Amino acid sequence: MSRPLVLLDSASLYFRSYYALPDSMTAPDGTPVNAVRGFADTIARILTERRPSRLVACLDADWRPAFRVNALPSYKAHRVADPVNNVEEVPDTLTPQVPIILDLLDAVGLATAEAGGYEADDVIGTLVHRESVDPVEVVSGDRDLFQVVREEPTPVRVIYVGRGWAKAEVLGPRELAARYDLPELNSGLAYADMALLRGDPSDGLPGVTGVGEKTAAKLITRFGSLEGLLAAAAADDKLVPLRVKTALRDAAAYVAAAPLVVRVALDAAVTVDSADVVPAEPRDPDRVRALQEKWDLGASVDRLLAALAAVRA
Repeated sequence: MSRPLVLLDSASLYFRSYYALPDSMTAPDGTPVNAVRGFADTIARILTERRPSRLVACLDADWRPAFRVNALPSYKAHRVADPVNNVEEVPDTLTPQVPIILDLLDAVGLATAEAGGYEADDVIGTLVHRESVDPVEVVSGDRDLFQVVREEPTPVRVIYVGRGWAKAEVLGPRELAARYDLPELNSGLAYADMALLRGDPSDGLPGVTGVGEKTAAKLITRFGSLEGLLAAAAADDKLVPLRVKTALRDAAAYVAAAPLVVRVALDAAVTVDSADVVPAEPRDPDRVRALQEKWDLGASVDRLLAALAAVRA
């Protein structure tokens, strides 16, 4: 098997770095750089352990896209800091670190990708959908991306770091099916349908009242998909419990709107800023060293450069 294309759920990873490391890590001018250093170390670890031939850091061009909000106004509504400008509530000391992360990625020569009006999840979904050559590994702390796992035409796995790198899990269709008691053949799509029914308060998804994760998994496994479940309920199939039929009827507006919100886009107009091949050496070594000195990134940059050299050796 060829070496993988790694897709980074960048915001998920630098948020984790921000909260994992103390904000006492600062540059000479006092700017916190804990997220920058943690993110650089994360990439170094990925390069060392996964040895990808290609890598793309996927970005949110819009963290709360209009098409999702129009479908379901509650989507991420509790995270909005500025309703007029649709600005996300982000820690004050994280915001100034994001441009530094992007500068470092550019100087090193690692590709970034985004799509206007879409989230990083959609960028990842689209790049996965397009890929027909290499196996894909998606690195994220977000369970929403479990839906992209597959076997064909190229295998796609999610490296889930929601509980930290020490407890990272590599999930493919088989592992996902076993974890949630879903059908292995289409466990990625089944996971998205299960998640829709279950809901997710952290994303403002109410779910269907009384349908928890286990019940949702059983229903999707029994009927094959959300559409299969809804068709069975509409036909008064006796295999759909009466309480579930009632709950689906009461939540009809949510159930109709939620697929657009929960399922990642596969056709976003993704722009990748440069070739996604992992370089053996940085694109601009002088600029990398200048960023390292200016922001006091120390050994984190050294480890990243060493990992680059090792992965392409």
